[in-house]
Amino acid sequence: MKKIGFTIGKFAPFHKGHQYLIEKAIKEMDEFYVIVYETDVINIPVEVRADWIKRIYPQVNILYAKNPPMEYGLDEKRVKIQIDYLKEIIKGIPVTDFYSSEPYGKFVAKYMNVNDDRVDSKRVEVPICATNIRKDISRYKEFLDKRVYDDYKKYL
Repeated sequence: MKKIGFTIGKFAPFHKGHQYLIEKAIKEMDEFYVIVYETDVINIPVEVRADWIKRIYPQVNILYAKNPPMEYGLDEKRVKIQIDYLKEIIKGIPVTDFYSSEPYGKFVAKYMNVNDDRVDSKRVEVPICATNIRKDISRYKEFLDKRVYDDYKKYL
C-alpha cells in the first residue's frame, strides 16, 4: 500500500522545525503533501510562503488553504468545522498519515482516519516556533533558510 502523508500550517515563517518535520515525512512516505493556510498573522502572501517550501523541497506537493474557517479550538464543534474544510482540500487523495508537532494532530488523524505521526512536539530537536521568529527575526535568524530570511525581510 502506498504511504501518502500530509501536514498543514501557516508557515509564518517557514523555519527549521518545519523542515525537520518535512524531512522526516519525506523519508517515511511515498508521497507527501503540504497544505499552506492563508493567515493574517504575517503580511506575506500564501503563495510566497508555499514557494519557500517548494524551493527547498521540490518533491513535495503543495496545496492551498484559502479562505479557511476562522473557528479554531479543540472542542468538537470547531474540530468538525476544520476537518470538513480540510477534507475538501485533500478530496480524492488517499492519505494514510498526518504529520504534526501540535496537539491538534491527534484530532486531525482521528477524524481523517489516518496515522498520527507526531514530530518533535516538545521542540527538543529544533527549539523554535514561528511566533518567536515573528517577534524578533534577528535573534532567531539561524532557524531560517537564507532564502526565507531574505524574502521575510522584504515584507517587514
